Amino acid sequence: MNPRTIRRRFLAALVDQLKVVWPILSGLLVLMATLGVIAGLLEGWSLQESLYFSFVTGLTIGYGDFSPKLLVPRVLAIMIGAIGIVTTGLVAAVAVAALGSVQERE
Repeated sequence: MNPRTIRRRFLAALVDQLKVVWPILSGLLVLMATLGVIAGLLEGWSLQESLYFSFVTGLTIGYGDFSPKLLVPRVLAIMIGAIGIVTTGLVAAVAVAALGSVQERE
C-alpha cells in the first residue's frame, strides 16, 4: 500500500478515535489548567505563568523555571503531573488504536 494512503487513513482513524475520547481528554486538560491556576494564585503568579507552569509540569514533568514553594501548590503540582501522565497515555492509546485500525484495513 502507498505510504501516502496509509498516512491519510491513519489521520482519519485518529480523528475518529479522538472524537470518542474528546470529552475525557478535554476534561483532563481543563482539570490540569484549573489546578495550575489554583497553585499559581497561592504562589502569587500571573495567569499566564500559572497556565505555563501547569502544562509544562503536566506534559513534560517540568522545566524548573517555575516551582512552587508552598506545600499545597506542591501537592497540586504532583496531581498535575499525574494528570499529565494519564493524558499522555490516553493520546498514545488513541494513536495505537488508530494505527491498529489502519492495519486491519490492509
